[in-house]
Amino acid sequence: MAAEETPAKTSAAKVSTTDRLNKLRAFLNENNVQAYVVPSEDQHSSEYLADCDSRRAFISGFTGSAGCAVITTDKAYMFTDGRYFLQAAEQMDENWTLMKQGLPDVPTWQEFLSKNLEKNSRIGIDPTLITAADAKALKTSLSPIGSEIVPLTTNLVDQVWGEARPARPKNKVFPLDIEYAGKSSENKIKELRAELAKQQSGAVVITMLDEVAWLFNLRGSDIDFNPVFFSYALVTNTSVTLYIDSSQVPADSFASHLAGTDVQIRSYDSFFEDLQSLSQKLSEATGPTKVLIGNRASLAVANAIGEKNVSIVKSPVQDAKAIKNDVEIEGFRQCHIRDGVALARYFAWLEEQLNRGLQLTESEGASQLERYRSENKHFRGLSFTTISSTGPNGAIIHYSPNPNDCSIIQKEQVYLCDSGGQYSDGTTDVTRTWHFGEATEEEKRAFTRVLQGHIAIDTAIFPTGTTGYLIDSFARRALWQDGLDYRHGTGHGVGHFLNVHEGPQGIGMRPVYNETPLKPGMTVSNEPGYYKDGHFGIRIESIVIVRSADTPHNFGNKGYLGFEHVTMCPIHRKMVDKDLLSPAEVKWLDDYHKEVLEKVKPGLEEVGDKRAVTWLERECQPL
Repeated sequence: MAAEETPAKTSAAKVSTTDRLNKLRAFLNENNVQAYVVPSEDQHSSEYLADCDSRRAFISGFTGSAGCAVITTDKAYMFTDGRYFLQAAEQMDENWTLMKQGLPDVPTWQEFLSKNLEKNSRIGIDPTLITAADAKALKTSLSPIGSEIVPLTTNLVDQVWGEARPARPKNKVFPLDIEYAGKSSENKIKELRAELAKQQSGAVVITMLDEVAWLFNLRGSDIDFNPVFFSYALVTNTSVTLYIDSSQVPADSFASHLAGTDVQIRSYDSFFEDLQSLSQKLSEATGPTKVLIGNRASLAVANAIGEKNVSIVKSPVQDAKAIKNDVEIEGFRQCHIRDGVALARYFAWLEEQLNRGLQLTESEGASQLERYRSENKHFRGLSFTTISSTGPNGAIIHYSPNPNDCSIIQKEQVYLCDSGGQYSDGTTDVTRTWHFGEATEEEKRAFTRVLQGHIAIDTAIFPTGTTGYLIDSFARRALWQDGLDYRHGTGHGVGHFLNVHEGPQGIGMRPVYNETPLKPGMTVSNEPGYYKDGHFGIRIESIVIVRSADTPHNFGNKGYLGFEHVTMCPIHRKMVDKDLLSPAEVKWLDDYHKEVLEKVKPGLEEVGDKRAVTWLERECQPL
């Protein structure tokens, strides 16, 4: 079938939610609340979840990573952004109303509670799943109409789920050697305490899983694709406590790894109990008594310590983690070269299979790519579910193929592949778009406009203090010339052998991206795209590192910054309309391909993949 005749498939079938919603509404009545909010996140504000915490997916059937459900006594609403409009519409049944956030006249879920619900409503929520900052803002917006947030200590979705809810993972953690981490946990804690002194605070509570893992140079596997483990941490001027299930701690290697930190291990379940006594302990000691909590910490954390005892700030651990040290930066470079070897092997293999007329599903393609990655040195697993999408499926921005029901990769359709790996020395995330047959003029023009946006970010020079919010339009300018755009950010932070999505840095149109200036050592993705619903998707994504730029002048003595790309994978020359490119853009593409060939070819020769060598040499020829 031609692309325009093939309906897109999502990665999960519709789930009937009638019985689940009926049970939930019975619990609403028991608790005397008129609405219940079900966020996506877990108690650590994680984007990616363990199965036991996928409450919003369970109650709605929608499995995308971003969204918030609001269930009233007679309606159910799902709020999500443009990345998931198609997926949510496909996955949710007739009980749900899709609220397309970002479109004109569509409120956020927070605005909906104050503007669309009746006055004097009692709105239930699990206090471990809403940030203290969001709860404070909601209280302010609801007060004029007499409505209120009601913290419910028992999660109502968990009650509906019952015994069928999966158990919380408790997998072993393992140390990340300093040869990969670049800085000892002892030094990280020392720097954190210096920040405590600077902010005149007596303690800092760390609730984000990747922040705990980074601080202690530990990694785990409690959440798929994210090398983290369920834990909290509490650091004062005199003590360090790691809250984790003791069964997860390897006694033999743990003590030596954390030598010099004096870390104490406490049960994960004792965290909130200890917080309740923390303020009392600080008040009896000499020195500052305020407790720092990150702006992603939950209302339950703030309530346990006492609202008057906490300062809600941008997490100092998050800020420190975002700026990679020299060892981590070199790790990013090296793991992306190895990752480029796997990508070249896969795309060369896929092209040959399609040219031979073999039928391969999107899932089979993703599995083959994972096999190639698994042969790489220091490989630890994937960094997210591979988006292997043909034709109209590529227009579903965060599509992932269902192994039991997905499309055949079509030679005459655009193929979008967004994938990544976890390595001991870094995390990769790369998207390339291909056409193994003959692309249409529309597809080539859209691809070239996306490429121009990608080049604009890659070559950008900007003064110190510039945020990703201010440069986002660079990536969209060429698309805007054709009246095109995309409904996602241009770039997200990337962790070092940690979460593939990392804050606080990013490039995008959301106001939050204007809060954090880009700084040397930060890693971000560069991924403009274009998606024609029901037809095709195009995205070109590479990881870049913020670096100091050498400029002829230094106006204002503020210094200037630019980007260093580390992703090493060809950009499909056959999809490029050269007439649209400037001479500088043609030179950029040729120079990039020369660099890719020089860095990736030796790895292909080392593994003896002649097919991939031939493919790479062809794809890296000058335009």
